[in-house]
Amino acid sequence: GYYNVISDMYIDGLYSTKIIKLQEEKNMIKNKPEDRGQHIEDLRNAFEHRAAWFYLMYKEAKKRGLDDEFAHQAILECGRFHGENKYTHTDDFSVFHKEFVNDNVNRVFQMEDTCTDHELSVDFHYCPLVAAWKKLGATDEECSVLCDIAMDGDRGICEKMGFDFHLGKTIANGDDICEVRIKKN
Repeated sequence: GYYNVISDMYIDGLYSTKIIKLQEEKNMIKNKPEDRGQHIEDLRNAFEHRAAWFYLMYKEAKKRGLDDEFAHQAILECGRFHGENKYTHTDDFSVFHKEFVNDNVNRVFQMEDTCTDHELSVDFHYCPLVAAWKKLGATDEECSVLCDIAMDGDRGICEKMGFDFHLGKTIANGDDICEVRIKKN
């Protein structure tokens, strides 16, 4: 563990050092944007604006006694809509790759991606949604929940495309990257 010296004390005739074990924050979020120019900064700001809506609606729903399931279902349905209407339905996985990881999205999220005929691997090195949630005062725990809900959009897209979706590490959980793996069924 991590220890921090808080103060020196005189207790019962003995001089001692008071040491307190600090609990390491399990989900210390690391999320640093690279300068990718004004256009990408503008796009990041648009993502942050939508993330702010999402967070504030989520907080209001929690105040009114709703559990997280309403948000999971709403975002999943949004993903299904996009999977049905936004993406080209084809057996050529490279077509989906180019649509899912277009140049702007790649630069906004600082992605590294590889695609084969059967699998798309994407590592995100920055997340503007997490950035917005932290600016609004979300705890690390809230960011983790919000991230999982937000990823329901990608889950819905993959469901409609007939792909398997796997989310590994996430920035919202304190990892350096978000790992998305999409495979053909």
